[in-house]
Amino acid sequence: MLILAFESSARAASVALVRDGNLVSQYSQCSALTHSRTLLPMAEDMLKNTELRLQDVDLLAVAQGPGSFTGIRIGVSTVKGLAWALDKPCVGVSTLESMAWHGLAAGGLVCPVMDARRSQVYTALFEIRDDRPQRLTEDRPIALEELASQLRAQARPAFLVGDGTALAQKYLEAQGIPCVAAPENLVWQSAWGVAMAAADKTPGNADSLLPVYLRLSQAERERQARLAAENK
Repeated sequence: MLILAFESSARAASVALVRDGNLVSQYSQCSALTHSRTLLPMAEDMLKNTELRLQDVDLLAVAQGPGSFTGIRIGVSTVKGLAWALDKPCVGVSTLESMAWHGLAAGGLVCPVMDARRSQVYTALFEIRDDRPQRLTEDRPIALEELASQLRAQARPAFLVGDGTALAQKYLEAQGIPCVAAPENLVWQSAWGVAMAAADKTPGNADSLLPVYLRLSQAERERQARLAAENK
């Protein structure tokens, strides 16, 4: 099965082609350009360089969240549009689960972390077993203090991966909690991880593909606070 995967949930953007669990090609950028400008051109260049066509792809996959609200919308919208146009199956996967695949070589406890602002991170815990990440907790936004408490209870070092790695590592080490930061080449989210996480998921169609934000956007939080103040 040939999977074309998209990752645009944070600052870095990437696309990848994975055939039967083997990486065919990956194209990544961390240029701070808007993902709407880079994602499809990256996919087009990658397909051209591998002498493959969109019609050759068996499954479209995308990181559906959590992460940047704008980035998630761009990725999901891109895959929905391609799935509709090509009449191809598609699947959305957890950004955090896809990041956990970067911990294969490290083994043990893997803790993907994304900076959710306001001293919070999006995170989940995974354990590498049978050459794949096995989920230990659900995806959720939590305070760094709560993450520290959960990792302290694990009593073993956690492998940190994701754009919140530096933030989490600084806090955890200050609390005396052992952790290991992923090397620079593995810190950022990747479309390869998305493809690997998608391989055993049940495919759907464009209509069923939706973003997963886990919490309200800042604009929505401000709107609700304003409405609450007006109703006092």
